[in-house]
Amino acid sequence: MKVSIVIASAPDRDAEVLNSLKNVDYDKKDYEAIVVRGLNPSENRNNGIKKAKGKIIGFIDDDALLDKNILKNAERFFENNRDIDIIGGPQLTPKTDGWFARVSGYALESYFGTSKMSKRYKVGKLDLNADENSLTSANCFARRSVFKKIDGFNVKLYPGEDPEFFARAKKNGFRIAYVPNVVIYHRRRATLPKFMEQFFKYGYFRLKKEKFMGTNPGILFFLPSFFVLYMVLMPFFSMVNYIFLFPFLVYAVISLFASIFTAFKKLDFLALFALPFIFLMLHLSYGFGMIYYMIKD
Repeated sequence: MKVSIVIASAPDRDAEVLNSLKNVDYDKKDYEAIVVRGLNPSENRNNGIKKAKGKIIGFIDDDALLDKNILKNAERFFENNRDIDIIGGPQLTPKTDGWFARVSGYALESYFGTSKMSKRYKVGKLDLNADENSLTSANCFARRSVFKKIDGFNVKLYPGEDPEFFARAKKNGFRIAYVPNVVIYHRRRATLPKFMEQFFKYGYFRLKKEKFMGTNPGILFFLPSFFVLYMVLMPFFSMVNYIFLFPFLVYAVISLFASIFTAFKKLDFLALFALPFIFLMLHLSYGFGMIYYMIKD
């Protein structure tokens, strides 16, 4: 067995990815699909690892659509790069997504929207020294030998279990690569509330992950929290002096230019009217998540 694909799924969800898996260009005798159901995705993946027989163990979300060459490309990369232990690739927005989901996908692809993490959501350049910022557990593959040295995913973290896993793997000397032709298509949140909830959780669990590892996320990850505090205080400070409006004006101008650039790039001009608001909600939701964790903890 060459590849074992572990699919973590909630008890009441269908593993839609299995339909997509039937169409991959790969000999069916060389891979297996292991669906593990339960309420904890990290625990599901860990149980799947125990059952896996393949030399390569892949992790793909249950609602993903697969590029037909994903397994072939992953296997070829591992064969040609013996010193790389874990790889991952982009999770692109399906063209069949609804309008809001597609536009929110544009925001995820934008460097203004998600900074270094934007590589997760678009086809970037090959990176043989990648880290947690470029990969997600929605689309990654690892050599079996990785799990002989380190445990799998942290069952106390969700979401946030994948950056912790990748960071822990690098800390233990494993090499990680971002491989642009290892592609899945991943549905985005269909509504604004769901989108905001997603990024609130990302902010919350980012700090929880850093606390668990005893590390610091760096100033970049705290910028949304500072922005939230600024937005709360801005009305009061602006009554003292209008100069306190200047940071928001700078943000608004950058957001507008990022929206114009993205809308023209995607040839979706209606997106221009939604993107500034989506960018704002993304940043505020992530920042609120971090602040909530700091208050609660």
